[in-house]
Amino acid sequence: MPQNASSGSMIAYTLGITEHHCGVNNVFDIANLALLTGNIGREGTGIMPLRGQNNVQGAGDMGSLPNQLAGAMSLTNEEYRGRYEKEWNVVLNPIAGDTQTRTFDRIETGALKALYVIGENPLLADVHMNHTKTLLEKLDLLVVQDIFLTKTAQMADVVLPARSWGEVDGTYTNTDRRIQRVRKAVESHPNVKEDWEILCELSTIMGYTMKYNSSEEIWDEVRRLAWEMYGGISYERLEKEYSLHYPCPTEDHPGTFVMHERFHQEKQLSKKAPFVPVDYTQPLERPNEEYPFLLTTGRRYESYNTHSQTRHYAAGVKIKQTEETVDIHPEDAILLGIAEGEVVQVRSRRGELNVKAKITVQVVPGLVFMSFHWSETPTNILTLNEFDPISGTAEYKACAVAISKIS
Repeated sequence: MPQNASSGSMIAYTLGITEHHCGVNNVFDIANLALLTGNIGREGTGIMPLRGQNNVQGAGDMGSLPNQLAGAMSLTNEEYRGRYEKEWNVVLNPIAGDTQTRTFDRIETGALKALYVIGENPLLADVHMNHTKTLLEKLDLLVVQDIFLTKTAQMADVVLPARSWGEVDGTYTNTDRRIQRVRKAVESHPNVKEDWEILCELSTIMGYTMKYNSSEEIWDEVRRLAWEMYGGISYERLEKEYSLHYPCPTEDHPGTFVMHERFHQEKQLSKKAPFVPVDYTQPLERPNEEYPFLLTTGRRYESYNTHSQTRHYAAGVKIKQTEETVDIHPEDAILLGIAEGEVVQVRSRRGELNVKAKITVQVVPGLVFMSFHWSETPTNILTLNEFDPISGTAEYKACAVAISKIS
């Protein structure tokens, strides 16, 4: 038995759990473990998903998920949907929209002819880059709204310039449901608009008038319609109290610091929270004689996603890694006769890249690592076009590759 065991434990996980074809099952396993050990509903316990970037929670809460309305309200709930239909004077389709994965499937079948991309760089970020490029080229119209001319934006028919995070007002929501104010630090060019302004103007031009004067006005509408979650979280109150946790339905509510204080399902309190048995699933691609290494992809400390922002560091700022490498264990490097900094070829069933080798014990023998930051070395040429059937998350963490010296 363990000595001096903690009375509470928290499980923190990130994309190494979710970016698999079985990512949802991996999360079920974590939930099962937390339930089994009693680490739910008490201070110092719980499950903490560490999201891929800041304000992912806020974006999802405000309707970026295809099955939710703004305010984390279910699209299939007639009462919630009715509030928005009355406010907006429209009839909303109760059927959930497409995930990004299914969106690209519809491009492939010809069902989708136009794509509007906001703050995203799928050409570099999505798996099987050559396939993604083919689909984007198939579109009749590609519109990209971004702050830099990304690789995806360079393919666009129309590019709409947007404001950066330092030029906008609004709120951010952390993973723990903590809402904080965001205030613009600098004024932007007068011809460059905030995302919500662009969307309002486009909607009005296309026949549905959207008139808002500020991000606060939009937030107040969300508070009014999703009052159970946000009714008590005004800009004025956030200025005074710095942050609040939702649900916070009224102005005198303190916010909900601990969300779940019981082992019961939210809607049926008589039932205990269920375990979800799952089977172990092998990676879809496993090393073999032709492709003896397993490639896992991710991020590096000083760079961010597809590097469209962090490659523009001010002059004089020094970063440790300025180009892509394939990180390989010393034992594997010796077997292959590879020296530090030597350019090697990394090849998968979908493509190949030439990249410098970085010899490091940060990976184990048989496993190699690359990031997807540098457009000059587009790692996702190598990754496979497979997805979790429930979440639609791509298989970024397990790809069979071969590594060889360049003659």
